[in-house]
Amino acid sequence: MIASSYHHTVNVLQAAAHSARGPFDRPEWFDLLARSEAPPLFALTSDGENAVALPLARANGRLEALQNWYTFSWRPIGSDCPALLEAAARDLRNHSHRVTMWPVPGEDKSADRVTAAFREAGWSVHCEECDHNHVLEVDGRSFAQYWQERPGPMRTTLKRKAKKVSVTILDRFDAASWEAYEAIYNESWKPTEGAPNLLRRFAEAEGAAGRIRLGIARAEDVPVAAQFWTVENGTAYIHKLAHRESAKPLSAGATLSAAMFRQVIDEDKVQWIDFGTGNDPYKRDWMEIDRPRYRIDCLDPAQPRAWPALAKRALAPFLPAR
Repeated sequence: MIASSYHHTVNVLQAAAHSARGPFDRPEWFDLLARSEAPPLFALTSDGENAVALPLARANGRLEALQNWYTFSWRPIGSDCPALLEAAARDLRNHSHRVTMWPVPGEDKSADRVTAAFREAGWSVHCEECDHNHVLEVDGRSFAQYWQERPGPMRTTLKRKAKKVSVTILDRFDAASWEAYEAIYNESWKPTEGAPNLLRRFAEAEGAAGRIRLGIARAEDVPVAAQFWTVENGTAYIHKLAHRESAKPLSAGATLSAAMFRQVIDEDKVQWIDFGTGNDPYKRDWMEIDRPRYRIDCLDPAQPRAWPALAKRALAPFLPAR
């Protein structure tokens, strides 16, 4: 017998998250989000042996994926059983007229599975690309082999400037180094950090688990660039990077990136490097594959509250482009 239940605490995810594939599938990640985002609603569907969980939140008059700007991907947690996911989607019609999920990956068929399940459950589903995910498949290469394939101007610049900075890479959380990262970020080209306390708690937990790679580049003993990566299950994740604008002529950020790539390729022996979401042009110099991320917007035609959005969706192809 398949049954669905709804919960506000992350403990329920333990029933579905036994095979988390990365940092954004773990209960610990959703626990961090639950403390800083909209109140969570964890939809759990089980047949007694297997379970699937949808980490959601009530926001903007609907149910939305429990995620934020640090999230590389969002997908159902647990079993891939189509019947379980369809049952979860069908029961959600009793709890909202609209469910919107993003950024859902396509390379593992998550977007296809979610879209199919919600359609079978009676939702009107619109799936569209909403973001980019740039990754590198190492494919057995050494760092030297990988580096030889980078753009010539990039390699020439680093050859000229690499000696002007020194690099330290830590595999543990260090409070002084994290404070240096925050100071560098505040003097960088980056926008104001969204949830710095959440990010620090995440870094502390990753450090305690031995997954962190925290890099600092210094010029004349002054920290000028910093990067926060993690490594697990054969993948390196690039979470944050920044350099002081005043140090831009030193190419300290690129020098630090090269050192971090060398660390995870030659020492950690990763198979993939994941640069997260966003389509910044510089990512194409370092990465080789551009994977789409999807937004899946589901409206229940049986509920009058969904009708205005359904009408707007139906008219969209006939309206002039903005």
